[in-house]
Amino acid sequence: MRLLLSALSLILLPLSVLAAAPPHDHAHEHAHAHSEHSAAAAPAASLGSHQHGVAQLDVVLEAGELQIDWHTPAANLLGFEHAPRTAAERQAVQQLQAALQEGAALFALPAAAGCTAATPSLNSPLFETHAPADATHAHEHEHEHKPAAAAEHSDIQARYRFTCQQPAALESLNLEGLFVRFAGLERLQVQLIGPAGQQGLSLDTRHSQLRF
Repeated sequence: MRLLLSALSLILLPLSVLAAAPPHDHAHEHAHAHSEHSAAAAPAASLGSHQHGVAQLDVVLEAGELQIDWHTPAANLLGFEHAPRTAAERQAVQQLQAALQEGAALFALPAAAGCTAATPSLNSPLFETHAPADATHAHEHEHEHKPAAAAEHSDIQARYRFTCQQPAALESLNLEGLFVRFAGLERLQVQLIGPAGQQGLSLDTRHSQLRF
């Protein structure tokens, strides 16, 4: 009997060891694999946010207040995106800043609407002021401390606010002037909230009328 019990204990011992082993965490492996896949896919998904020739325009018209947010790659408006290196490039940036200050003219607001513009907000790395003598040094310093993608791509964001005395006169905006003035601009992706509700549309040189 003792011999039989000893033999039985030897048989059951490996089974008890297996039972005590922690279960295989398939969920953790799946989550880890999914995390790796998401991390690999994230850069590819973000590439579409900076597309030359395309700009984003968000427009809200409510109770006599017109808000326009314009987000575009700098190349669409300037033809380049690096920090200005020459006197001609610095002059081009200054001229663009001056042009972007004139929101009512850029978006062809009808005079009958009686819109008064607040001071626009302009944001871009290219609008940071540098003394001409330090331009080359600043550009080299930027390359030393910024990732390659940040050095190659620059965006411009312009925000406009208008108070309109006769908002009913704002039946539409003719944005053809944007395409004429900025040759690098090919398409506007528009999100509009107005009296007729919310809509999304794409405008180009053939279809440049934005109707409220």
